Amino acid sequence: MLELKNLYFTVPDTSNGNAGERNIIDGINFNFEKGKFYAITGPNGSGKTSLAKLIMGINPVSHGSIIFDGKDISSLSIPERAWAGISYSFQQPARFKGITFRDLLSIATGVADEKKLLDIISRVGICPLSFLDKEVDAKLSGGEIKKIELAITIAANPKLAIYDEPDTGIDLWTIGPMVDLLKKELAEHSTTTIVVSHNRIFLEAADVILIIDKGRFVYTGDLENSRPLLADLSVCTYHDSCEGEENAGCLR
Repeated sequence: MLELKNLYFTVPDTSNGNAGERNIIDGINFNFEKGKFYAITGPNGSGKTSLAKLIMGINPVSHGSIIFDGKDISSLSIPERAWAGISYSFQQPARFKGITFRDLLSIATGVADEKKLLDIISRVGICPLSFLDKEVDAKLSGGEIKKIELAITIAANPKLAIYDEPDTGIDLWTIGPMVDLLKKELAEHSTTTIVVSHNRIFLEAADVILIIDKGRFVYTGDLENSRPLLADLSVCTYHDSCEGEENAGCLR
């Protein structure tokens, strides 16, 4: 479905005062299977988001190939990858003053009929009357803007959906229903799902855990067997912050 072949993402490195290069993604090889739920986790700065952006085309491939549905998409633009069936949900969703959720949803799906739009947003548990004509601006809460972006991503019925830190800016009580929704969409539409997250709830829901460190996958498997390595790498799987009693389940 999605194959990463000897994938590199390299940036200039002048940290030692000399012109050089540094590998953010360092020769990754992996096959993502259709209809599976993958969680990518690892220390801060390990390359999680950089890898997700490589797949979407936000970051350019320095070396190697990205094969999607049997075709090399390494040189395709972001719109071309979207047309091919890849969707990307940002850690910090964009806000647009003067543009409503109805506008964004119509643009994303090519659907203008109100009944069809209401059917789409009901899939993500959004109350149509209170959300459809809201402006996607700074007045929305983190949870509201995440719901809107989630609806837009899901409404496109992508073959591959990538979610970068989807729990950012939302409360703990919203995460469980979000995971349930992603699992439901995966089951009904065979959407391959990749979630970049430290959150234990997403990791427990995943079929496969991928731990990345220094630009390489250092573990592939289930959550239970990953715990010693997660603890060794000081990866928190409960919260971004490990302070307070509410984070007693953190592995850090």
